[in-house]
Amino acid sequence: MDDQAAPCPPGRIWAFLGLVTLISLPFWLLARGQILPGLPVAALMVLCPAAAALALTAYDQGADGVRRLLARILDVQGMSGRSWLIPVLPFLVAILVFLILRAAGAEVPNPSVTAQGLALLLVLFLPGAVAEELGWTGYAMPPLTARFGTFGGGVLLGLVWAFWHYPALIAVGRAPAWIAWWTLGTVAMRLIMVQACRHAGLGLAGAILFHAASNLAWQLFPVQGSWFDPRLHGLLMAASALVLSAAWRRRA
Repeated sequence: MDDQAAPCPPGRIWAFLGLVTLISLPFWLLARGQILPGLPVAALMVLCPAAAALALTAYDQGADGVRRLLARILDVQGMSGRSWLIPVLPFLVAILVFLILRAAGAEVPNPSVTAQGLALLLVLFLPGAVAEELGWTGYAMPPLTARFGTFGGGVLLGLVWAFWHYPALIAVGRAPAWIAWWTLGTVAMRLIMVQACRHAGLGLAGAILFHAASNLAWQLFPVQGSWFDPRLHGLLMAASALVLSAAWRRRA
């Protein structure tokens, strides 16, 4: 990613995080129902990172800056052949979690999804991934990695991303241990995305695909994600992040 073209000046990152928090408050405080099993109405706060990024970009750079930021959603020029494999990783980890559970004796049912159900999930998750990554990757990532480095910036952004989800997780009754393991996997996924953007040309479009794939892999897990194991997922995703980090460091 070309940091020189990034719409977020270094000093604006704190304004961005504060604005995301402020406009997320109504979703955290008022929403209680569920869109899908395990997916609360509070998940509609996915619009907040994009809203904050676009508002601050418009304030700093006007309409031209907003158009440049939006244009990056479809920019895949920096993605090499291997970069396209990164968004597949959430599915591979989900398959491995499934196989480990089966090998351990868990009576996990086979995944079942219709074409109509898959289309509905894509309609739900892809726009949400666009809205989130427009803010997290497109706007916030460049100044954070410039300030704290690729690894440090990735971990910090991952923690912010995870904490931002906590009210929604609490709203659907997730236990503290579940949230802790989920946090490990979430931070690891963000670290993978950030490092792939910096070292493998993933770009905003690739980060959107990775994000959508992670949500889709969770919801396709039997039964509607109810068999999803955050501990196994967190450990496997963290191991993947460390392996990829070491590989990218050696190549760099």
